[in-house]
Amino acid sequence: MPTEWTFYAFAIPAVILVGLAKGGFAGLGSLGMPLMALALPPVQAAAILLPILIVQDAVGVWAFRKTWDGHVLAVTLPGAAIGIFLGWLLAARVSADAVLAAVGVIAMLFGIHRLWIERRGAITASSQSPGWVGSIFGMISGFTSQIAHAGAPPFQMWVLPRRLPRDIFVGTNAIFFAAVNWIKVPAYAALGQFTRTNLAATAVLMPVAILATFAGVVLVRKVSAERFYTLIYVLLILVGAKLLWDALA
Repeated sequence: MPTEWTFYAFAIPAVILVGLAKGGFAGLGSLGMPLMALALPPVQAAAILLPILIVQDAVGVWAFRKTWDGHVLAVTLPGAAIGIFLGWLLAARVSADAVLAAVGVIAMLFGIHRLWIERRGAITASSQSPGWVGSIFGMISGFTSQIAHAGAPPFQMWVLPRRLPRDIFVGTNAIFFAAVNWIKVPAYAALGQFTRTNLAATAVLMPVAILATFAGVVLVRKVSAERFYTLIYVLLILVGAKLLWDALA
């Protein structure tokens, strides 16, 4: 199990943000992976987070198991599987610095995209776009999810314009990312990342993530998070820039 204090200094805030995101503060979890990548190689950081995400996904799938859109899942999941394969291929064939650069770029783009949305400038696909467009967005979502656990923006850019009822959207989102995270398991296994060290780190961080998830459920109804979100997205851009700089240097 990692014993360096720097690992816990970044990993504990990261899983707290992931837990709060699963509890209702959507978007906060995007900072989790880049934060951990400041202390660990990005592929290892993602592998430690993956079982935590799977456990949290189970809660959402159970809660919304009766409200989901089969057409959206049928269109996006095959593309996501291709994107995950491409993300695995990148991690398997290139250097750790290249993966770090990819995580940095994805983090910066995610932060810029969210700040753009906050100012009501969201970029979305047409509500009448054909299924093959959804497959492309699904592929991009799978790729960014495999590299940085940041698959939400591409998926939502295609699904949100379709104006699904709230519970159907939430349920479809929960099932999509639960499936995506399970599809990523063989990819990380092939990369040799489910080591005893990584699984021990996951076990230590899991209770923190679960407590943060329940805290998010409670706090999301009480806290006005507008400025907090803005700060998180600015930090995400800065952390992404730092990762990109480290990779290039």
